[in-house]
Amino acid sequence: MFLKRRELLLFAALILIVTGIGAYYYFPRGLNFVPKGTYEKADRVLLEKRERRLTLFKNGTILKIYKIVLGRNPEGKKTEEGDNRTPEGHYIIDGRNGRSKFHLSLHISYPNKDDIAQANKRGVEPGGDIMIHGMPNGILGKTLNYDWTAGCAAVTNAQIEEIWEMVPNGTPIEIRP
Repeated sequence: MFLKRRELLLFAALILIVTGIGAYYYFPRGLNFVPKGTYEKADRVLLEKRERRLTLFKNGTILKIYKIVLGRNPEGKKTEEGDNRTPEGHYIIDGRNGRSKFHLSLHISYPNKDDIAQANKRGVEPGGDIMIHGMPNGILGKTLNYDWTAGCAAVTNAQIEEIWEMVPNGTPIEIRP
């Protein structure tokens, strides 16, 4: 049985749509996502705000260094909700979001008990939801030319995919001025 040209085009369009939907669910982070187990695991993360640098370590050896951007008000330690600053101090990578609105994100355990106590003394909320994340979904390219986050550290989508695989939950992170 021969299909008419119009039916053939409709059939081809349907195949492309179904294939595209299947690929979206099978590769939720894109076709360039690297499978688990490919990278060495970091045992420490160092974020240096002034240098705009994120370094991953294993047993004291540098595994990888990334350029980062910070909050819109990067100078000084985060002290309250909405100040657009990145915290400073010792924290833990304590969670991850594979469906983040910023491609992928790793949660930093800010605020800790000291941050909460200092904020309470001042009568303000300490804020939260501090992450290492990629670019906003729907934004293409490498937008690391200026500080634009609300206090998080942002890297490119390709970089957060590496960091996602290299930094397990429970990894300590030190954030320096």
